[in-house]
Order: sequence, then C-alpha cells, then structure tokens
Amino acid sequence: MTFEELGVDEPLLRAIEELGFEQPMPVQAQVIPHLLNEESDVVALAQTGTGKTAAFGLPTLQRIVPKNHVPQALILAPTRELCLQIAADLADFSKYLPEVNVLPVYGGSSIESQIRSLRKGVHIIVATPGRLIDLINRGVAILDDVHTVILDEADEMLNMGFLDSINEILDHVPVQRKMLMFSATMPAEIDKIAKTYMHDPVEFVVGTRNEGATNVKHIYYMVNARDKYLALKRVVDYTPGIYGIVFCRTRRDTQEIADQLCQDGYNAEALHGDLSQQQRDIVMKKFRDCVVRLLVATDVAARGLDVDNLTHVINYGLPEDTAVYTHRSGRTGRAGKTGVSVAIIHSREKGRLKDIERIISKSFERKEVPTPNRIIEKQLYSLADKIEKVEVNDAEMENYLPGVIKKLGWLSADDLIRRVLSLEFQRLLDYYKDAPVIDFVESKSSKKEKNEKGSNKDRGGNRSDKEKDRRSAEKGMERIYVNLGKNDGFYAGNLIDLLNKNIDGARIEVGRIDLMPNYSLFDIKKRDARLVVNSLKGLDFMGKRVYSEIAEADKNYARAAGRKSRKSNDDDFAPDFSNRNFDRKRKGGGRKSRKK
Repeated sequence: MTFEELGVDEPLLRAIEELGFEQPMPVQAQVIPHLLNEESDVVALAQTGTGKTAAFGLPTLQRIVPKNHVPQALILAPTRELCLQIAADLADFSKYLPEVNVLPVYGGSSIESQIRSLRKGVHIIVATPGRLIDLINRGVAILDDVHTVILDEADEMLNMGFLDSINEILDHVPVQRKMLMFSATMPAEIDKIAKTYMHDPVEFVVGTRNEGATNVKHIYYMVNARDKYLALKRVVDYTPGIYGIVFCRTRRDTQEIADQLCQDGYNAEALHGDLSQQQRDIVMKKFRDCVVRLLVATDVAARGLDVDNLTHVINYGLPEDTAVYTHRSGRTGRAGKTGVSVAIIHSREKGRLKDIERIISKSFERKEVPTPNRIIEKQLYSLADKIEKVEVNDAEMENYLPGVIKKLGWLSADDLIRRVLSLEFQRLLDYYKDAPVIDFVESKSSKKEKNEKGSNKDRGGNRSDKEKDRRSAEKGMERIYVNLGKNDGFYAGNLIDLLNKNIDGARIEVGRIDLMPNYSLFDIKKRDARLVVNSLKGLDFMGKRVYSEIAEADKNYARAAGRKSRKSNDDDFAPDFSNRNFDRKRKGGGRKSRKK
C-alpha cells in the first residue's frame, strides 16, 4: 500500500517523498484513511517512534482550509521538546502548503511573541497544556473553530498531572469535533477521557496493549547495589559505539552519575528538573548532534524526548510503574531499527523485573557483566575496524608522511601496532588490571533456604519468612522502617525528597526500597542510619506524622508477623511499628503483646 492509496494529497506526497517516506507504517495505514473518511474518534495504542506524528499530521494538514485564518486543529503534547518536535515535523510535511501556519505554544518561551502569532492567524496549534490555558484565559487562543483535537502521548500527560488541564481545554473546544488520542499504554484515566469526551471511539492497536517496542532486546545484569556504577561503566566500555540514555530515579542521582562519568572520561551530560530551560536546550542540542553520547536523565525530564538512532536505554534503577519502563525502552528500536534496553539490578529487584516481563509480554535475558578481558578485546577490535575503514587523503598526507616514516621507520609493523594500541588503551588496561568479577552470585546456602521456604506449606510461616527478608538489609547497609506507604500516596520519589530536604550537607546513599500499602522499608549505609531515622521522625507528610526506626530482622518479630499475616493477604500485610508492643515484646513483654 502507498500513501497515495491511503488518500494523501499531492502536495503532501511530494513533501514526504523528499523526506524519504516510502510505504506507510502500520499505525499510519490504519489512522490516515480513518481520519480522512470516517466520523468516529480514534484511540491509538502505539509506541513512540512508530510513525504517529505522520499518522495524525498528514490528514490533519489535509483537512485545513487555508483561507480561514483561525485555529482549526489542536495538538496537545506533554513537554516542550515534544511540542517543538511535532511542530517541526508538521512544517516539513507542509513544505508545499505555504499558506498553512503551524504555531508551537509552550512555557519557557516569550508569551508575547506567541500572542502576536495567534493574532496574525494560525491554522494548527501544537501546545503544552499549561501555556495554552494561559493564552485561553487571556482571550487570544480562541478554539471555537477547532474541528480536530489530538492528544499525543496521552498517558504521559496523565502521569504528569495534566488531567484537569486537559478537561479545562476540552471545555473550550466545540462538541462536534474529531478527537484522537495516542498512547503507549492504556491506564484507566484514558478510558475515562474516551468515555467523557469522545464519540464512539475506534481503537487501533499497533502491537499488543502495553507491550514494549518490538525491535527492542531486553537484558539485565544482576550485581550488588554498591556495584551498580561499576556495572554501568563496564556496559558502556563494552559498547564502543553506544548512543543512549541512562535513566535514574532522582535528580541528585542523575547529576552525580553524570558527574562521575565525566570524571572517568566518558562523554555524558545530565538532564533533570533542576536545570534551567536554556541549560536543557543546550544539553539536548549536544545530545541530538551526537556531541554527547550518554544522556543521564530522570523520567520527568526525558518525557517527550524524541531522538532517533538510540542504540541503548539503560535502567540504572527499575521504575516503580511498569508503564514508565515501557516508555523508557520505547525510546530505542525505533523506525525499524533495533535497540537494547538494559536493566542493572540488585538481587531483590528480581521480582519487579518479573512483573515488567508479565506486563510487556517479553522476557529479559540475564547477561554476565562484561569482564575486563572481554571489554579490552571489544575495544581493540573496534579500533582496528575504524583503522581499516578510515579514508586516507593521500594528497594531504604526502606533505607529512616522509618525516613520520623517517621517525618511525625503524619499527616493525607489529611493534607499530602494539604501540598505537597501548597509546589508545593504556587507561583501560590500568583501570581493569586485577578488576574483580562483580556479578551477583547466589550462594548455595541461600538457594537451599529458598527451597526450604518454598516447600513450607504453613502459610503464615511463608509470609513470616518473606517479612524477614523484607527486613534484611544488604551487606554494609541498614534497613530503615517508615510508617508511610502506597495508601498514603508515598513512593520512592517522595522518600528521596524527604531525605534531600531534611538532611543538610550529607550525601545519603539509598539502596533497595520496598513500598507496602501502609509502610515502607529501605536500605541506608550503616553510618547514616541513625541520622536518617532522627531526621525523619516527627515530620509531616500530607497531614500524617512520620515515624521511623531501624528495622531489626529478629526471630520474635518474624513469628509475630507470621501470626498477623494469616489475617491478611501478603501484599496488604503491614506490621504496625507505631504500636510499641513490639518494643515491649523484645524487652520481655511478649505475653501482653500477644493478648492485645
């Protein structure tokens, strides 16, 4: 099938042919004819990089009436970067429709210039929700003639808290309009928007609901938490041509890891919310131009990021939300290319990895962390390949070659190669000399214990064992309890924020985090444990007084936990640390505790 057969007009065909478009991608083949010929609305489930912009952009441009200088189509995007990318793509598609005007509207840019453009007359507005509402309230963004509304990356907009803004904007758009939603995942809120604002929507699914991009290979490395950075460096060293994004949980981790990579000689930059818009633009330009090969980013900062040809996405920490992993991995393996999504995990993140596998319907392959010998061998072959393929300008070299040959002529070919490679790789050779194996290896005794637990038919005993495991910290770490959980709206980001805001001057390294409905447990370096506990106690979180203590995996507590677990399912089980009976129990008050 061709774009012409889909009904695309000649001016648009000329433009996309010059851009290298040959045959429609699946989402384009489904959406374009529907938007041109059918009345019903569309919900399209497709990953980033599957050709969504052309799918909605080409028919939207074709339906514009140029002589009416009023907004006729509205495209909402979650971030400034995606807003600009969509507007740039529409400008390319409409190269031979010079009378059609497209305006990107977003925060962080002069609102006065956007107001002037709106007053001159535009046909398509591509906007972030916040800035568009501002322009609506000022009376300059008038949407009375909009006949097409498109929500791109709708799930991302919901994740960023734009639901109320979307509702407010849609109240200013005519009821009789065509509406399209593009989303990589299908959360319940998308269904709510569809039922409230859409007319008999048709659902198009490219691939399978919530699955990752089809051209992405998913692999993981398992190491101790303290070795995650070492594993990251080895993965990068083992991939000489890497061009990718390293995702971290927090702004602080993002900046620190980017700084460490730079100090260790890697070409990396950080992208997070503490950067100004100008700083973000500079970082993104360097990354898009491949001046920077590694972008270390938070999920929020990277939303809407549209960069082609990424070879790798590296999850330095697995996200709490599986949908976030889907978005991360979908940034590579785009437009028919292959990509790799890497997860660097510690042993207790294995369960979360299984959850992700189940949702995306794909399996992760465990790999051994590259050894020094394999890394150096890979780098050497990469250099040899570059030397073999380099184009030699004989005319220019003739001026300099005689002197160099005279200087080095006494060396044999083997000696010359050895010296060139030593010059290039001495840093790696020195760094990896006597470097240890850092793969996490499960001991035979721990495997035996797991098997014994698995064969234990006593339900309470199993849950007791699981609770003991939750309370066990990794080597060199201390397990901390806090009386806040998912039911309180408390997640990993909230914990990091509490620590950042209430502990001045100290760099607190957080390890594994277990979030339960009514409480949370997390690992902290032993030296920082008391400081963290004292800093959290007595704080206020959304009206709830915070309590924290060092969690002890003692035998008595495990039995008490086992008895309580029989009254509730495993996920809902939350020990009441705020009830000091557990303290009294450890001090000999067990009978009184059991009666209560």
